[in-house]
Amino acid sequence: MRFSELDGASVGVWGAGREITSFAEALARRLPAARITAVAFDGAAPAELPAELRAHGALPVSGEDALEALGACDVVVRSPGVSVYKPELRALRERGVPVTTATSLWLCEHGSAGVLGVTGTKGKSTTAALAAHLARAAGASVALAGNIGAPALDLLDAEPARLTVLELSSFQIADLRCGPEVALVTSLFREHSDWHGSEEAYRADKLRLLGLEGVRVALVNGRDARLLAQAAQVRGQRGEPQCYGTAEGWDASEAGIARAGTLVLAAGALPLRGEHNALNLAGALAGLEAIGVRVPALPAALEGFAPLAHRLQELTGVGAAGGPTWVDDSISTTPESTLAALASFPRRELVLIAGGQDRGQDYEQLGRRIAALGAAVVGLPSTGPRVVACALAAGLPAERAREARDLAEAVTLARELAARGAHGETVVLLSPAAPSYDHFRDFEERGERFAELARAAS
Repeated sequence: MRFSELDGASVGVWGAGREITSFAEALARRLPAARITAVAFDGAAPAELPAELRAHGALPVSGEDALEALGACDVVVRSPGVSVYKPELRALRERGVPVTTATSLWLCEHGSAGVLGVTGTKGKSTTAALAAHLARAAGASVALAGNIGAPALDLLDAEPARLTVLELSSFQIADLRCGPEVALVTSLFREHSDWHGSEEAYRADKLRLLGLEGVRVALVNGRDARLLAQAAQVRGQRGEPQCYGTAEGWDASEAGIARAGTLVLAAGALPLRGEHNALNLAGALAGLEAIGVRVPALPAALEGFAPLAHRLQELTGVGAAGGPTWVDDSISTTPESTLAALASFPRRELVLIAGGQDRGQDYEQLGRRIAALGAAVVGLPSTGPRVVACALAAGLPAERAREARDLAEAVTLARELAARGAHGETVVLLSPAAPSYDHFRDFEERGERFAELARAAS
């Protein structure tokens, strides 16, 4: 379904987040004959709707009323955070009511051409931001949209861009109808099982991007054999997926970034810390090449690239000279991403703060790595005690492990452990290996609170 097909329609929405308010504004600007008649919520409806939805005269509903109100609509647009597996949405589809998202409406309206879609369990935001930055350096007009940048429907009123980089979550892909011209997958491991229902469903929903109509090139991280095999299965007769992270294409190593074995960018010129971020850069370069944007001269094209917040972000204004370095990696919501963060500080003493919402994460490998590095660890509720237990079981000395009641106490304990480390060589790293929703609104709020506490403690 295209956005323009909503002209004159009665529309229901589920949720009132960033995408939905953008959708409501776009309807008012471009399709005034269309009306949002109902706004559904998982819990009790708020006393007052956002102004963008109030302008449509929408009725807020929840519970049994939601299904009845949305069932009377011509189409339902869900917020990405609302799972496609909700029984109510299944019931609506069975009744023949189309269920879609604002991103899907935009992509079907715009078409696949000139769109680089980027997804992955981790690395998608950085890869998308790098691709957009490099394309601008190459002289192309660029729009960055999706989870970072503008909501996709905001682009309807913008000047057409040569390249649109669209960062896509599994929540958006699960019922996406049209694909981007180039679909890039950075990584794939256990995440969001609560939303998707299982790890298998999560992987399937993520990978369906590669098989959608309009996808000319599927590009995946070739270092992940399981990802590559599943991508090939999804693509089927559409053609084998292309790879980066292999010697034949764009690749990252200790030496830097190479193209088909030829060094293009030395490691010292990389704008981001860690081999995983070097691989993200290789993915961005491969994505531009696949969509036909000239790769600009490196390293000059990387000048001015600003690392994204809460991703191995070294805090400024914290601590005295010679004290520990405080690093915010609150975006880390999986053990795999925390392992990558630990590897980003070779030959440094580490104090890791880890733990968060329990989604059934397996911390054995992380515990072994903590013990092997001799890092200290502070466990946060709710999963932190499991991280600590796995590290202790792997041989970490008991004096190197602590459990905290909250983030404030964790920062205090981390500062005490850091004081025992080598002068000026210790890193206090918030890389939780778990989501934040049991104690914070999101990973951003968690990271901001960590920065506040770290500055107050120094």
